[in-house]
Amino acid sequence: MKKRVGIFLGSLVVLFLLAGCGDDENVIQFWTPLTGEDGAYMDQLVSDYNDTDPEFPVNHVITSDMYTQIYTVLNSGSGIPDLTLIHADRVPSFVKNNLLVSMDTVMETQPELKADNYIAEAWNAGIVDDVQYTIPLDIHGSAMYYNKDLLEKYGVTHWLDDDVVTFDEMLELEGKLDEGQYVLNDALIGWVALAQLQNFGGDIEGANGEPTVNTPEMRQVIEALRELNEAGLMTPYGEDGYLMFQSGDVIFSTDGTWSSTAHAEVESLNFGVTNIYSPSADVFHNRSSAHLFSMLKSEERTDEKEQGIADFLEFIRQNSIEWAKAGQIVASRDIIESPDYDQFIQSFFTRDEKQEASLYIYTYEHYPYVAEAVDNYIPDVVHGEIEIDDALNEMQRFVDDRVAEGDTELEEAAEAVE
Repeated sequence: MKKRVGIFLGSLVVLFLLAGCGDDENVIQFWTPLTGEDGAYMDQLVSDYNDTDPEFPVNHVITSDMYTQIYTVLNSGSGIPDLTLIHADRVPSFVKNNLLVSMDTVMETQPELKADNYIAEAWNAGIVDDVQYTIPLDIHGSAMYYNKDLLEKYGVTHWLDDDVVTFDEMLELEGKLDEGQYVLNDALIGWVALAQLQNFGGDIEGANGEPTVNTPEMRQVIEALRELNEAGLMTPYGEDGYLMFQSGDVIFSTDGTWSSTAHAEVESLNFGVTNIYSPSADVFHNRSSAHLFSMLKSEERTDEKEQGIADFLEFIRQNSIEWAKAGQIVASRDIIESPDYDQFIQSFFTRDEKQEASLYIYTYEHYPYVAEAVDNYIPDVVHGEIEIDDALNEMQRFVDDRVAEGDTELEEAAEAVE
């Protein structure tokens, strides 16, 4: 009982602090889930904006359980932030449950906040039924880093000639690696699997809108990934393949665009970045998401403050080169088309239309459940810890159960704002 009381009191303290931030009607309360190093870069952007002496300065509030806190304040009807930074996969369910307001007023106030000025995939992630509910900050997703020295050691630098490494190319090194060295690791293997699903022509939404995981295409994905593992090319299950890459024993690391900053801190690591591997160089995808600015339904947000939000978002559009330092693919075309952006390794992913088209964001309503199932089961099945049929059945059952259960917190918040 004492433990539960302590947790309850701790939650009250957090809520009190967050709600207390909303007392000043002349300050834009801005919530984000940026608990890592990226939070510091956002702090700097906010500070730079506030230095311009805006009518409505911005207060950046970081919380690790932002979505839970969002549901709580929506239920209470008070302390609702003026502006939030949410992930792309939250948009469909938030809109369906009537939790977001459109960006119409914001876009009217600042007419440069428009589709032409942003990466299409990031902009479109905020559209539901032809209504724009978000303004994008970035795209962040799968990336494949490569060890230049190991590529030369094994004589396979030509794999990168077309910017896509294929399964067949990696299999060429079966039985040819020095002991303790590997072609690839299993970092973010769930993200890799979802990228491969697109490569194999699959999807996670059925014809009737139901989630589909147990499909022929997902089987193909698993079989292809498992073949790499069984050939001894993938880092052993349970070992930290990410660190093994940084130690110089893995050719390819399939982690995230944001990891470039950490890799750059390893002085001995001579690395570059390319696309996630694929069955064919003709079709390739990098599973992605996006951070999107949004406005929750709130009776306390005034038209004047909405105009202040527009001013802040226009400042971000013009000045988010700072955000590139966090390893993110900035969504603003003003930034990605500037010479200064070329210094960042993630500029690889926006250097032409074909690369931009590889950035695939799932916007299906039940995607979060599918992603959870994939993350839970793919590592086991790829490393042979569970049979493929069992994994497919379990993933489908997991997703179906989650859909049937629904999101209680989300539903309660939706009822509160009606």
